[in-house]
Amino acid sequence: MSYASLSVKDLTSLVSRSGTGSSSSSSSPLKPPGQTRPVKVIPLQHPDTSNEARPPSIPFDDIFSGWTAKIKRMRIVDWVDTLFPCFRWIRTYKWKEYLKLDLMAGITVGIMLVPQAMSYAKLAGLPPIYGLYSSFVPIFVYAVFGSSRQLAIGPVALVSLLVSNALGGIADTNEELHIELAILLAVLVGVLECIMGLLRLGWLIRFISHSVISGFTSASAIVIGLSQIKYFLGYSIARSSKIVPIVESIIAGADKFQWPPFLMGSLILVILQVMKHVGKAKKELQFLRAAAPLTGIVLGTTIAKVFHPPSISLVGEIPQGLPTFSFPRSFDHAKTLLPTSALITGVAILESVGIAKALAAKNRYELDSNSELFGLGVANILGSLFSAYPSTGSFSRSAVNNESEAKTGLSGLITGIIIGCSLLFLTPMFKYIPQCALAAIVISAVSGLVDYDEAIFLWRVDKRDFTLWTITSTTTLFFGIEIGVLVGVGFSLAFVIHESANPHIAVLGRLPGTTVYRNIKQYPEAYTYNGIVIVRIDAPIYFANISYIKDRLREYEVAVDKYTNRGLEVERINFVILEMSPVTHIDSSAVEALKELYQEYKTRDIQLAISNPNKDVHLTIARSGMVELVGKEWYFVRVHDAVQVCLQYVQSSNLEDKKTSFSRRYGSDNNSSSFKALLQEPLLSVEK
Repeated sequence: MSYASLSVKDLTSLVSRSGTGSSSSSSSPLKPPGQTRPVKVIPLQHPDTSNEARPPSIPFDDIFSGWTAKIKRMRIVDWVDTLFPCFRWIRTYKWKEYLKLDLMAGITVGIMLVPQAMSYAKLAGLPPIYGLYSSFVPIFVYAVFGSSRQLAIGPVALVSLLVSNALGGIADTNEELHIELAILLAVLVGVLECIMGLLRLGWLIRFISHSVISGFTSASAIVIGLSQIKYFLGYSIARSSKIVPIVESIIAGADKFQWPPFLMGSLILVILQVMKHVGKAKKELQFLRAAAPLTGIVLGTTIAKVFHPPSISLVGEIPQGLPTFSFPRSFDHAKTLLPTSALITGVAILESVGIAKALAAKNRYELDSNSELFGLGVANILGSLFSAYPSTGSFSRSAVNNESEAKTGLSGLITGIIIGCSLLFLTPMFKYIPQCALAAIVISAVSGLVDYDEAIFLWRVDKRDFTLWTITSTTTLFFGIEIGVLVGVGFSLAFVIHESANPHIAVLGRLPGTTVYRNIKQYPEAYTYNGIVIVRIDAPIYFANISYIKDRLREYEVAVDKYTNRGLEVERINFVILEMSPVTHIDSSAVEALKELYQEYKTRDIQLAISNPNKDVHLTIARSGMVELVGKEWYFVRVHDAVQVCLQYVQSSNLEDKKTSFSRRYGSDNNSSSFKALLQEPLLSVEK
């Protein structure tokens, strides 16, 4: 049985005027000419706007009502869990089951972190000891305030490169100011992370696509690797975040090349890569992946200690003891460092929070990204008071921590204890570590960040995302990290704006044997009706895209349809049906534009019909007066209802045209047998 809209009184009268229509009310079945199947009614409830003549003001109280209700329901235990997330796992800790796993994971990550921390500090242009400082206090703080149980924080390669790039133009690496600015940067990053966490602004980073992140990290990894080549070559090269100056300086100093550091660095790099690959490939040998950096350090130190090659530079003296408490001496350069602070905060959100959420889902516990961001901020602020430069979550160490089956934040505390023991007892041994060994560790770590597999995948799946990946990586390589990020984010937002301003619009056809209407380009078997265009708008309608939508509707009105048409032959479009179920929002500009479009249609004898608007869209349309303008009878519950009513209008109009044509041709004698025969011709029946 077919159903139509509630208000079809005009249809009833129109059919009645045709000579064979029913005079029943709108709630009764209708029987158009030549049709034996009645058309029943599905009521469409129009919103009552009598008490809502104007839209209500913004309900500021409602914005915070959810938070207020949640706060009222919170108990003391909930407050403690919110302020100190560590209590969530402390209360439920299973000592017999978790302790051994956390100990092994903490020791494994600690062994991996000691050489990595010193390597990344060198990458940041800082003495190696500051890498250990940045791996000490922040780890303990994060274990208390962080909500992830597997995330391993500390120095990472990308942040270290950003620190070096930001401070390189202000102070030389040999100056004390360079160290002070790195510590100040940790304060600024921590403050920004805390502010974003408290204001719940982590969602802003969603506007940066994955292809931008992948292109940026891939290019940065190449720059990081090339910046460490100097320790392999045995001579200094330009400090830059751009690939051209680095390559030029490498070529210019080729006559100073030395074989001993190159051979040692290459040997250690090969060993690191082999151990990392074997550790990934075989689960029973995964300890090799974590032990690889320590193996490289031990091997390099042994060779340097035994053979004393003069051309291989060593780390030198490293201060012994834990970091002391001190405030940043000056905030004079804070304004200059703010852009880099924002960039590092973005990296923290993209990498750390993303990794933490993935690990939380894998280990089946909930994690709030804003709370996680706040925990990272507190770790950076308190860490800066103990000579730490910016820290964040490490992808490689977090993966090792998870693979080692860490269950809680206790593994992080164990890692922090190992770093503390290294500071207290092992620093005298570190002075014999070759610089090329630390460089090999950095290159080995960042080699996995060059995501060429992602580029190949994007090329196969989405050429636009591949273009975005290429633009971001190329810009980062040749114009620097900051420009690369800005260009990548700019193109990301441009794509978002373009998609929003040019939404997908589909012409719908009916699937044979059903009352389902689908995109005729996706379903070639779907057919349309002569004189009727059904259009579905797959996006919110607002000021930025309404012009595009109107242009497309005009095109559909005059375009020649190449798909199968059914129904009576008509010379032009009589009806345009807008399927609005995907439309989640419509603003005042769009409503006014639709009114103008309706007036245009009216001058060309085209009727606009609207199908299935949601509650909010329907209410906005009703408040604007568009329901009365178009007519309540032209709002329908579903597309099929609208099509059936339009078909009846088409065939009724066709009957009137036949009558007029007959009268002109044979006169106005309606009792002639010829005209009776004409009236008895079967019209298009309303299908099921």
